[in-house]
Amino acid sequence: MISANKKKYVNSLKQKKFRTQYNSFVVEGVKMVEELLLSDYEIDSIYATSNWILDNSSVVCEEVSEKELSQISSLTAPNEVLAIVKQKDHQLIDLNSNLTIALDIIQDPGNLGTIIRTADWFGVRNIVCNEDSVDVYNSKVMQSTMGSFFRINIVYTNLHQFLIKNDDLTVYGALLEGDDIYSKELKSKGSVLLMGNESKGISTELIPFITDRISIPKQGGAESLNVATATAILCSEFARR
Repeated sequence: MISANKKKYVNSLKQKKFRTQYNSFVVEGVKMVEELLLSDYEIDSIYATSNWILDNSSVVCEEVSEKELSQISSLTAPNEVLAIVKQKDHQLIDLNSNLTIALDIIQDPGNLGTIIRTADWFGVRNIVCNEDSVDVYNSKVMQSTMGSFFRINIVYTNLHQFLIKNDDLTVYGALLEGDDIYSKELKSKGSVLLMGNESKGISTELIPFITDRISIPKQGGAESLNVATATAILCSEFARR
């Protein structure tokens, strides 16, 4: 049985302030924990049902009932396994070797998770998030990544300072009035793809750092594209070149 104190601790990690305090986060579900076990993250503890344990006999974990798992899970329909994992400091890999995605205050967990998954699909290794973006360790973000989180370097910083420090990089800014992405000359190496906030777009203070304004040409009547969808389209075009 899982103790009351452990339940309280695991449930506290649903809030950012406690994730920060304990330097830990939750990973849930068979697929996510499978990806976790292949990663270099430090695992604090694993709680799993008997079915999962039977299929993963080599993994050290604590057996819990489905009812107990539901009491500590963030999922509507709790899966078979939940892990408590230590956070680690992500370091950006060589920014000159590939495209880097920079996110200016992305607030929706699903959007951030989908962008991380998209980055993984297209081989983007670095994502730089403005400090005010949604927490990557948020359970909805984690679930949306479908395990891609463990393969991407995600760094939170002041984007203004980041762009000042890396003024040798080409910065492609996604703007409604930008050049047609399909006819624009693009390069991935040594470049940043800057994506703006869901409702406000790219912050005014970051506009001067954009060296190339790009856009996805509009064919229909929609006012705008979802930021995760737009990121996927743009990454696809960078990859195609």
